[in-house]
Amino acid sequence: MDLSGDLTALGTLIGDYPLPAIAENAEQPWRGITTDGDVIAGLYALADHGFDCAPAAAAARSFLASLPSDVRATALHPLDSSAWRKWSNAFPDWEPTGVCLQEVDSDARNAGMRLMECSLSDAGFRTARGVMRLNRTCGELVDDYADTLTEWMYFLTIFGEPDTSQPWGWQLSGHHLDINCVFVGGQIVLTPTFMGAEPWFAESGSFAGTEVLAAERAVGYDFFASLSPSQRAQATLYPSILRQDLPHDLAGPIDGRHLSGAGQDNRLIPYTGLPAKDLSEQQRARLRDVVAPYLERLPNGPRQAKFDEVDRWLSQSWFAWIGGDDPHGPFYYKLHSPVILIEYDNHGGIFFDNDEAEPFHTHTIVRTPNGNDYGKDLLRQHYEQHHHTQADQPSN
Repeated sequence: MDLSGDLTALGTLIGDYPLPAIAENAEQPWRGITTDGDVIAGLYALADHGFDCAPAAAAARSFLASLPSDVRATALHPLDSSAWRKWSNAFPDWEPTGVCLQEVDSDARNAGMRLMECSLSDAGFRTARGVMRLNRTCGELVDDYADTLTEWMYFLTIFGEPDTSQPWGWQLSGHHLDINCVFVGGQIVLTPTFMGAEPWFAESGSFAGTEVLAAERAVGYDFFASLSPSQRAQATLYPSILRQDLPHDLAGPIDGRHLSGAGQDNRLIPYTGLPAKDLSEQQRARLRDVVAPYLERLPNGPRQAKFDEVDRWLSQSWFAWIGGDDPHGPFYYKLHSPVILIEYDNHGGIFFDNDEAEPFHTHTIVRTPNGNDYGKDLLRQHYEQHHHTQADQPSN
């Protein structure tokens, strides 16, 4: 799949903001996102969270079996492949990993969707499919991209052998939707996950009425609005989201305010804003509500386990804000703790002509800091426990 023409056209929009060096960064030794370069040990543990990946494994095998042999080879990668880290919300400047769902038959496409459905909660699957459909809405509104802004312009990759007895996973990557899903026993790691939309609501077209990420917006604003004036001032990094009022590195059209986007797997991201330790118990409960719509994408057992993990570190969480206090205006927020990093951002136009951020263009990212994106820390423990050789352990 050659997207170079789309990349060239997009390049005219980014000016002096370079595209992230995603492919190059994927080859760097793995550390994960940290605040200072030092990984906090002991945050994650092997456990049984009650998830049965057998239906997902069956769907993955069906997907692979539905492909011609030469195509199947591009869809299946080793679990320790650095290709995990080569995902992008924008058009890639390398040959994408995996199989493009737009170029396979309906049997393969249905199996791919079944894999997603078996791996996510109902809410998570509904949001993911909504993003894919809104990608087509964008293509219907922007004629020049009608062939690439589609419902199925997403690349699906299987990592490892789909089985209930060993770790494996899958990745879906494309415009506004990048999901990395790793199964380790009865556990799931569903990060990094990027979900966005431009627009986030379809007023017309093939999928009129489709809406995504409204809850993610509402919980962030509601928490910010509930703070006292002094707390809001402490949480606010910049009171304006206008490009002229922000540092250059927070005003780009690709990443916007996001710090943890594609190609940022090892980035140092310090805590900023308002520390939860200074909040009341009631306020910390409201801060926990900010996490809810993001974790609701996980199925029941893993979702509860992740909530428990977030709760253990809630008092060491930080909340940061960029923008004003208009509930109908654009803004950015970040919730950051040792075990979760969430970023919500409104962007300027990429395919539309608004130079400044607007609420109808939304990006969200969820990360697992301190080494467990892509399930890396759990995989390390799994291989150590099962006495695999060092060569068998994932390193990238």
